[in-house]
Amino acid sequence: MEIKKVVVAGGGVLGSQIAFQAAYCGFDVTIWLRSEGSITRTQPKLDHLKEAYTETVKLMASPEGKTPANWARGIADYEDFDEKKCLAKVENAYKSIKLELDLQKAVKDADLVIESMAENVDEKIAFYKKMAPFLPEKTVIVTNSSTLLPSKFAKSTGRKEKYLALHFANTIWKNNTAEIMAQADTDKKYFDLICDFAKNIRMIPLPVRKEKSGYLLNSMLVPLLFSAMDLYVNGVSDPESIDKAWTLGTGAPKGPFRILDTVGLTTAYNIVQMYVKIPSFLAPYNFKGMAKMLKKYIDEGKLGMSSGEGFYKYQK
Repeated sequence: MEIKKVVVAGGGVLGSQIAFQAAYCGFDVTIWLRSEGSITRTQPKLDHLKEAYTETVKLMASPEGKTPANWARGIADYEDFDEKKCLAKVENAYKSIKLELDLQKAVKDADLVIESMAENVDEKIAFYKKMAPFLPEKTVIVTNSSTLLPSKFAKSTGRKEKYLALHFANTIWKNNTAEIMAQADTDKKYFDLICDFAKNIRMIPLPVRKEKSGYLLNSMLVPLLFSAMDLYVNGVSDPESIDKAWTLGTGAPKGPFRILDTVGLTTAYNIVQMYVKIPSFLAPYNFKGMAKMLKKYIDEGKLGMSSGEGFYKYQK
């Protein structure tokens, strides 16, 4: 089987990036969205990605761009880089991505559906059940869930053998990793197929050989974010100081609150909500305090970089 037509369900931070990267690599890409409001929120993300890819390509053509810190592996290999060709691919990607509200129309003839919706179990299950009757027999489904296990949803897809997880890091044209995790009923040939697809969109496939919430990256990242928010909600320090402690102490480019703004506070809130019901004497962090704090930011429209403000302010 060869993957040609890709449908991304959800146009959030990562959904839009996955769609743009796949289109950049020549795939036929459609983003399925639930409402006109979703289109209004997704189109500016695609506009921004066009600018980001263009700026990155131009930087790569400069002397400073040829350093490991600035080279975007998801855009081109060092030895094969051609600025004009890469800019043309950016333009073609931007023009070719289709936005679709009709789910049946969106998944018609799809070879691969990449579910990239919010970390909400009920919403994901409802989506899979709604989509199942519309899918061609050939279609493989992957979830981009950052914390939820594919085994939780396999039955709802109606095609357990063709279902697994494919998780990306943020800013995928630079941080070009793809964590690939099967569940008990995944047929190995589809696991191999998704590994090949990851390579074909210029990702480095990272096999996860055992189901693990958080996969590889988030198993390390989420505790950092929890620790940072715990320090904040318990009044120990402020976001800027906590970030400086991390960046100046480790040399990391971003602190945990900058990372939260990049990921999006809604995603962070949904993850925290999964831990709120843990009895306080067993909880390692103040999850209720984190949820309350994040909800306040969200209610004020401070969703992170995507809205122009989160823990920090950004130019839109």
